[in-house]
Amino acid sequence: MTALQGKHANGENAWIGIDGNTGVIADMKERKIWDAYNVKAQTFKTAIEAACMLLRIDDIVSGIKKKQAPGAGPSKPKIDTEGDADGEQILPD
Repeated sequence: MTALQGKHANGENAWIGIDGNTGVIADMKERKIWDAYNVKAQTFKTAIEAACMLLRIDDIVSGIKKKQAPGAGPSKPKIDTEGDADGEQILPD
């Protein structure tokens, strides 16, 4: 696989591939070996499944946002300004 990737990276021949019967790197066009329909079909199925998963995740995130009140931004933490532990108000210097 590394040798094949190297040949593709060098731009030697776009038709170079691995012969599944012998395991030799060869010119697929010369041997009249073409991509099988099953490979193409599985590629499309995988792409569709990935898109569906992304849409499901988007629906989940959208559902979380819908549960918040409309127009309300993210909740901000409340700062305790009542005083210190003795009940005395702390005044700035």
